[in-house]
Amino acid sequence: MQQLGEIRHDWSEAEVKALFELPFNDLMFHAHSVHRQNFDPNEVQVSTLLSIKTGSCPEDCKYCPQSAHYSTGLEKERLMEVERVVEKAKQAKATGSTRFCMGAAWKHPHERDMPYVLDMVRQVKELGLETCMTLGMLDQDKADRLSDAGLDYYNHNLDTSPEFYDKIITTRSYQDRLDTLQNVRDSGMKICSGGILGMGETAKDRYGLLMQLANMPVQPESVPINMLVKVEGTPLENVDDLDHLEFIRTIAVARIMMPKSHVRLSAGREKMSDEMQAMTFFAGANSIFYGECLLTTPNPETHRDLQLFKKLGINMEQRISDSDETQEAALMNDLQKQQDSSHFYEA
Repeated sequence: MQQLGEIRHDWSEAEVKALFELPFNDLMFHAHSVHRQNFDPNEVQVSTLLSIKTGSCPEDCKYCPQSAHYSTGLEKERLMEVERVVEKAKQAKATGSTRFCMGAAWKHPHERDMPYVLDMVRQVKELGLETCMTLGMLDQDKADRLSDAGLDYYNHNLDTSPEFYDKIITTRSYQDRLDTLQNVRDSGMKICSGGILGMGETAKDRYGLLMQLANMPVQPESVPINMLVKVEGTPLENVDDLDHLEFIRTIAVARIMMPKSHVRLSAGREKMSDEMQAMTFFAGANSIFYGECLLTTPNPETHRDLQLFKKLGINMEQRISDSDETQEAALMNDLQKQQDSSHFYEA
C-alpha cells in the first residue's frame, strides 16, 4: 500500500479492489489518517448550487429529471437573469457558503448565452465568492473565456466507469467528457468532477470511476460523490438502493486515492441520517452543498446542516473576507428569514 497521503496517478484495478475489500474499520482508519494529514478534520467547505436554466436538456442521462427525453413533471425555465443570480449569490454568502455554483441544463453553452454567463461569473466573483459553473461540454475557446472572466471551478462529472457509461448516457461519449475536462485544465481553471453511485453499477464500476479521476495527470481539486436520487419518470426510478456502507467505503477510498482533493458529499444527502453523514465526514468527505435543492432534487435544509455541524463540532471552512462576527450575524439573520420561507432556490 502506498505511503500515507501519497499522490499517485497509476492506480490499478487490483489495488483499488484491495482498498474496497479492507475490513471496514481498517479502511476508515486509513482514510481518516490521510484526511487528517491533508486537511483540518473538523472543517467542511460549504457551496451553494443554483439552477440558472432548468429543463429541456437534449442529453438522455437516465438519472436526470431535466432531460427532455423523459416526462418527470419538471417545469422548464429559461436562463435566469443576471441580477437574480447575483441576488441568490448574496443570500448564499450570507448563509456561510464560500463557493457559488451555477448550473444550466445544456449539452453545451450556446454562443448567444455566453455574454450573460460571463457577466454572472464576473459579478458573483466581485462578491468575494469562489465561482463554479456546470454548463455541459466546453470547447477550448469557451473554456478560455470563462477562465478570463474569473471562473474558478468548472464541474463536469464523469458519472461512472467507462464500461458502464453507455448504459446511462448515449448522447455524448466518455471521451467527450474527458476532452471537456482537458479543455478546462488547459484554460487554467480548477476541475470539479466526480460521479453518481447507486445507478445499478457494479463494484468494479465504482473502482473504474475512481481510477479515472485519480489517474488524471492532475487530480480534480473537487470530487463530488453523489448518491442517486431516484425521480419518477426517469429510467432509473426503480433501481435497487445502494447499500449505505458501500457508499461510505467509496468516500473513504476516494480520500485515500485523492488525498488533497476536496471530496464532496453531494446529491442524496436528504436520505442520509446524521450518523451516516458523520461517518462520511470521518472517512474524508469535507465539502457539501447547502440549501434545499441541488438543481432539481431535494437537499437537507440549511438549519439541519448547522445543527449537525454543531453536534459534530464541525466548522465551515473560511475562504471569504468577512470577519467571523459579521458572517455569523448575517448567517443567523438569514436563517431566521428562511424559517418563514418555503424555498431557497427557484429550480
